[in-house]
Amino acid sequence: MSTPAAKTESPNQPNAVMGFRDLVLFYVVTGVSLRWIATAAAAGPSSVIIWIGAFLFFYSPLALSVIELSSRYPEEGGIYVWAKRGFGDFAGFITAWTYWACNLPYFPAVLYFAASNALYIRHDWGRFTDNTSYYIVFSLVALTLATLLNIVGLNVGTWLHNMGALAMWIPVGIVVAMGAVAWHRYGAATSFTMHSMTPGFQIKDMIFWSVLTYAFTGCETASIMGGEIKNARRAIPRALLMAGVTVTFCYIVGTISVLVALPASEVGNLRGLMQAISKTAERVGFVGIIPFAALLIMLSNVGAAGAFLAAGARLPFVAGIDRYLPPVFGALHPRWKTPWVGLLTQFVFGALFIFLGQVGTSIKGAYDVLVSMGVITYFIPYLYLFAAMFKLQREPVGPDVIRVPGGKPVARLVAIVGFATTTFTIGLSLIPQPDEPNKLLAVIKVVGLSGLLVLIGTWIYWAGKKRALR
Repeated sequence: MSTPAAKTESPNQPNAVMGFRDLVLFYVVTGVSLRWIATAAAAGPSSVIIWIGAFLFFYSPLALSVIELSSRYPEEGGIYVWAKRGFGDFAGFITAWTYWACNLPYFPAVLYFAASNALYIRHDWGRFTDNTSYYIVFSLVALTLATLLNIVGLNVGTWLHNMGALAMWIPVGIVVAMGAVAWHRYGAATSFTMHSMTPGFQIKDMIFWSVLTYAFTGCETASIMGGEIKNARRAIPRALLMAGVTVTFCYIVGTISVLVALPASEVGNLRGLMQAISKTAERVGFVGIIPFAALLIMLSNVGAAGAFLAAGARLPFVAGIDRYLPPVFGALHPRWKTPWVGLLTQFVFGALFIFLGQVGTSIKGAYDVLVSMGVITYFIPYLYLFAAMFKLQREPVGPDVIRVPGGKPVARLVAIVGFATTTFTIGLSLIPQPDEPNKLLAVIKVVGLSGLLVLIGTWIYWAGKKRALR
């Protein structure tokens, strides 16, 4: 059986096309999601403290682990390679499978958010606010575009990722600037006091913690494409540190700016950021900026979908090389050198989830279910990542490997903190939102579909093992 490392010596090796600038922008577009700024603002000033907690107890351990593991093992496959080296073939495959599968509910969730904000581009588009057909068609068209660009290659697909990253920064800048103008003219719409900034500890409050923890995911994505990054061992840590500062700044400052412009009661999950921009623009007389901001928010989320599509599709590719999947998954497109089968497969199942998430619920209900499914399936690979970080400390390292400051004891502490936070977050994601009208159906969807994805992955693995032994 060949390994991902052996694959990098193949004449079918993907081209190294991502430079340092592309890598930083890729981390930004996968690390920042404007929809979480709206979600955080809707919860009020206490979300600022939760952002800080999520950064300290999840993002920091994750980033430090990714920096060391990607420096130890910079080959294509990233999190799949780390889990496999730590715990064997099955762990590697389930990590790759669930990481790939987590994109299936992610795509419709992020594209629903893009669709809801796109309604602000034209005033008369507001009539589609509760039109499920609009959300489904928009999501399918955007997913098709992202798939086609990534099949043509990262040198083309990167345009979408980079555009999405730039479109991510500008709306945050608009929110910050307009929040400052509104505060200067009218004062803050929200009171930031010790009481208002103290997080609640009821179940509904802790469910919200899991969502903001989920917002800090994504810094492991580029490592999956190690073979397509120029000088990956040196570039990934530098780019990750630079992007990490940007991600944290955008979330905290963006949330504060929205709350300065609007009270939390007037901010919603799906359109909260554009609500803040549009209402503030009307107050300060800058209404012309509304369609421009809406277009950028839409592009940023479509770009994020394209970036996760690109990263996720590499996992069926390396698993195909290892022969757990049919050999066609290990084939590159003859012209564009991309894992086109993995990309198309992800497109088909992503489109299916666009329809499944909407069954039997409202648009917001579908969005909440998709978010919860995304958290669970996304965080299963993180359990393996942190466990591998702990276990692989026993392996010797060369002088060129970037270690966690403090060496092995600190690295193991980092892994323990990250593992505990991940486990806690998965548990909270099983609880339906308080305003979900059909809680039982929501739980069945989240638990049933998440469990089904894991069972399918387990079946594929053992079927692949039997096929490899023939």
